[in-house]
Amino acid sequence: MQGKSLGMDHKELYIGVMSGTSMDGVDTALVSIEDDSITLLAHDEFPMPDDLKARLLEVCIGQKTDLIAIGELDHQLGHLFADAVLQLLNKSDTPASSVTAIGNHGQTVFHQPTGDSPFTMQLGDANIIAAKTQIQTVADFRRKDMALGGQGAPLVPAFHHTIFHPKDSSVVVLNIGGISNISVLRPNQPTFGYDTGPGNMLMDAWADKHIGEKFDRDARFALKGQLNQALLEQLLNEPYLSQMPPKSTGRELFNLPWLEQQLTEFKDLAAEDVQRTLCEYTALTIANEVETYRLGSQAALYVCGGGTRNPLLMKRLSGLLTSWEVESTTSKGVDADYMEAMAFAWLAQRHVHQLPSNLPEVTGASRAASLGVLYRAD
Repeated sequence: MQGKSLGMDHKELYIGVMSGTSMDGVDTALVSIEDDSITLLAHDEFPMPDDLKARLLEVCIGQKTDLIAIGELDHQLGHLFADAVLQLLNKSDTPASSVTAIGNHGQTVFHQPTGDSPFTMQLGDANIIAAKTQIQTVADFRRKDMALGGQGAPLVPAFHHTIFHPKDSSVVVLNIGGISNISVLRPNQPTFGYDTGPGNMLMDAWADKHIGEKFDRDARFALKGQLNQALLEQLLNEPYLSQMPPKSTGRELFNLPWLEQQLTEFKDLAAEDVQRTLCEYTALTIANEVETYRLGSQAALYVCGGGTRNPLLMKRLSGLLTSWEVESTTSKGVDADYMEAMAFAWLAQRHVHQLPSNLPEVTGASRAASLGVLYRAD
């Protein structure tokens, strides 16, 4: 085994830090990694202050900004991520000196993987994280993949590939964050994956606007409404859905202004009917893709991310994918709320040991590479 020669035949501790497109807080995961096995030892959620979230949202949906605003956000997020790590160390009674490295995703403020000047921008100064925690930090995971012609996303399929092993039927791992992405694992075929479209993002934005809640708890708002077929068909016309992978998307596309544009012909529709239809839209755009990868008699869809807490969404996925076993990843031993944070801990470990961590067949990069940049603590 290649790992042995690199001195990886002992356990090492890593911390993964993830703040996703939902911006609902910072997830941290302390893991132990030995060869290919990864164990979640502790996890925590650190809230994002409302004023910080509001300023980030403005940048994400393409509002005018300036260098000072970006620089200050970068600084404040660096402190936020560092404080999240310090709280995890404290709660789990883990000395900083025992942790090999932190893997920090950063906060995406813009992701533009196509066109003449593709770029992705994640904020959160990793120098601050390394200095404040005294733990070396790996960050900026996406841009090396983009430099090699890839989308820089999604990066989690490579991690899913190491923990879920399909035997004779397809396994699809679905992460429903702000955006939904799938990792397709099939026996004797290369892993691949992409962003299917919206996850919780549109439902969250609509719930925030109409009921003043950060998300539609237990789908109560949606369950009051009726599905509107005409609106659903209008939403399904979004060109992103018919693009061929590799592809990735984000809040730059699926945001409240986009939704309000879609609703111009539906001014009289009750807010709860829109919510119910948005839930169906997320479920259907996922299910349409997943169904095409069914192989074998025991195809399984394992779901992680905040969307697992939406009972209507989970019910609709099961209803649309009748030939699939639909379960949360928690039932398979990987905490559904901390899958992504664990993935960035794994990506940090790959960087520290100079091992490749992207899958070119997923991102479209010209070759495999060890992603991320190391910020030393000393």
